[in-house]
Amino acid sequence: MRFGVFYELQLPKPWDDGAEQQLINEAIEQVELADRLGIHHAWAVEHHFLDEYSHCSASDVFLATLAARTKQIRVGFGIRQVIPQYNPPARTAESVAMLDLCSQGRVEFGIGESATRMELRGFNIAAREKRELALEAAEQIANMMAMDPYPGYEGRGFSMPCRNVLPKPIQKPHPPMWMACTNRQTIEVAARNGLGALAFSFVDPDEARLWATAYYDIIQSEACVPISHMVNANIAMVAPFSLNHDPNQAVARGIHGFRFFNYAMGALVTKDNVPGRTTLWQDYLAQASDKKLTRKAPGIGTPQEFGDLVRDYELAGVDQVIFLQQGGLNKHEHICESLQLFGDEVLPDFEPNRASVESAKAERLAPHIEAALRRKNWMRPLEEDEIPVVGASVKKAELYQ
Repeated sequence: MRFGVFYELQLPKPWDDGAEQQLINEAIEQVELADRLGIHHAWAVEHHFLDEYSHCSASDVFLATLAARTKQIRVGFGIRQVIPQYNPPARTAESVAMLDLCSQGRVEFGIGESATRMELRGFNIAAREKRELALEAAEQIANMMAMDPYPGYEGRGFSMPCRNVLPKPIQKPHPPMWMACTNRQTIEVAARNGLGALAFSFVDPDEARLWATAYYDIIQSEACVPISHMVNANIAMVAPFSLNHDPNQAVARGIHGFRFFNYAMGALVTKDNVPGRTTLWQDYLAQASDKKLTRKAPGIGTPQEFGDLVRDYELAGVDQVIFLQQGGLNKHEHICESLQLFGDEVLPDFEPNRASVESAKAERLAPHIEAALRRKNWMRPLEEDEIPVVGASVKKAELYQ
């Protein structure tokens, strides 16, 4: 089992002039602490125009700062919006590779497409086409990072000529690729495409077992045909996170953040929203009931309870638990206290057997991954005489006129 921290960079209203700066500074400090404790991943989303819910529109910049301020923790696009209207594929390939170089090979690359009208319509993307556009772009981004030169492409979502997309990442053929998943159907899509599954839904271990079984059944079947140059066979689940030796204190500190995260995620998809005039936090408080808030959520409680939850996820086949720690108005000092408790009292129990378990898993899956890569429809590299000459911008004779 591996562990990660996760950032939407939520900022409920009302705001003051320094609110965003404080939010970013505190998030950086939290990841620095996670790095010192030995937590394995720091994930950051990319969302646009989603007041209160996510102020993390330039996750590449945020992740680069995290990479510069840490030593071991892997920095993950969780996710990068890869549809060409959001980010041209070549620019994504360049950003991922550059971050991989700057972080000394610590990048994880998750892909996504978004579900909100605020984002999709803001970039003139048709909701019915978003999955196809995202997977098409993701496959070509992998080709761009791995091929020298990239042969060029004519497709539905974008076209570009032959170019050598630079820089190339440290990790070969490219960083591990993941896909954002919100239900069992998208878990299966990730598996069919040989991608790690970033499950951004809150499910209990019993449901997680069903998801993990479906995922690994496909990974080991002929249905798995990778779109990248590798198979990243991993499934990660997001869990609420607030720890305290007093379980009531853990609930008091963390339950609002978790409930707001769920409420806002739904409201942005199902309700009308006015740009710059959202009232998500106010609306959340209006519908929250005292009875609901006194109920614990899995992941919110004592270190021992959290350790028990992680063991259940591990037995269910989950490879990574990602903490939803920064939600709503969760306080920086409480987040840091929870991380420290996790590092002191939970993480050490999962360290001794990790290497042997992961080695056994890799050995078990190796023949299936090799078979999947043989099924892949590889882009043909250009022969030397096929690489086009790009004409000069200025002819030699014109230099002397």
